[in-house]
Amino acid sequence: MTTSTKQWFVLKVASNREDSVREALERKIKIENLGDLIGRVLVPKERVKHVKGGQQKLADRKLYPGYVFIEMDLASDGTIREPAYYLFKETQGVGDFIGHKNKPLPMTEKEVEKILAEAEKPEAGPAVKVDFLKGDAVKIKEGPFESFEGNVDEIFPDKGVVRVIVTIFGRATPLELEYWQLEKVQ
Repeated sequence: MTTSTKQWFVLKVASNREDSVREALERKIKIENLGDLIGRVLVPKERVKHVKGGQQKLADRKLYPGYVFIEMDLASDGTIREPAYYLFKETQGVGDFIGHKNKPLPMTEKEVEKILAEAEKPEAGPAVKVDFLKGDAVKIKEGPFESFEGNVDEIFPDKGVVRVIVTIFGRATPLELEYWQLEKVQ
């Protein structure tokens, strides 16, 4: 019975090339039969809903741009084994591992748990990307209260709604608006 000694490492890659690097590495690992040295190759993402011009669109957003996470077995001296070393060096868009020269620094157990939880998160519906914080000064840019200014009171990212307190006829009035109807006031 053999026990796996694979650990997780962080590989720097060219920006916006994470997916193509992951695909190339997975293909090369399979072709060169290196599955015993290199396990999973991950690019953690989250699904985000954007609203532009009243149209909702779904997009994947990389949680760690410029990085790919590799599960790999090192040599006993802590260096990358030779076949794996050349696999990484010959893949376009790949930089270096986080660590020292040919001795990558393994991720901690806590970091690995966080990354795996994000990567294996069930698709319970996309989160809406809301760029406002409670207390932000905002201006309504569309709807019956267009041009009114107020402050963000509460954010409901699951619905894509922001509660804004505006002053109407001298009274503080809460309005629930979709986030795309608002803009920050500088």
